[in-house]
Amino acid sequence: MTPWRARSGPAGTPADLLAARGGRRLLREELPRVRETALAWRNGLGALLLGLIGFGLLKGRTDVGALAAPYGALVGALLLGALLSGATGGMLLLRAAHGRPAASTVPDPAPGVLPAGPVAAGHEEALSAARALTRGVVATLGCAALLTAAVALTWYGPAAEGPRLTVTTPSGTFCGEPLRTTGGRLALRTSEGEVSVDLSTVLALRPTPSCAPPGAP
Repeated sequence: MTPWRARSGPAGTPADLLAARGGRRLLREELPRVRETALAWRNGLGALLLGLIGFGLLKGRTDVGALAAPYGALVGALLLGALLSGATGGMLLLRAAHGRPAASTVPDPAPGVLPAGPVAAGHEEALSAARALTRGVVATLGCAALLTAAVALTWYGPAAEGPRLTVTTPSGTFCGEPLRTTGGRLALRTSEGEVSVDLSTVLALRPTPSCAPPGAP
């Protein structure tokens, strides 16, 4: 059996040398490029969130207790989700832009890929930073979506019903939301419209949680 012998390959050409140098230059510049991209995304997404927060403070209810159930609790859940998502996104973007708060480590050699050393370590860190950047962008955009939904609910969610009164007079019984009392007359907002009741003719007056008839859904 003839023993196997290794033979040298063809000599490298100037093009091969340029390609090798170009590849190593790309690897050396890979991590700074990812870091720069992460900083740009962090600044842009931060400006987006600040704009959304400022826009949400322009108008709308300031007390979620004024919303009908269960919209108040839903707004609270959306705001909590936005807080958690925003915090996660911010941490991931910081991780992508500035790295982990730990000393650098040199990975073990990867056979057939790259030798162990600063270039391989920088490549691994660049891959980790790119993954953190992608996840951070997704989490931050999720925070923006949740915050927008919460603000929209505070603006357009149905208001909680105010106190209701049932007023009995010789001419009938009226139920509605009290609006004002002027000149001895009580104004009620009922399902049929505004009704004015002479207080001197009132036979009974009692608060009620709802004006819906008994048995109504």
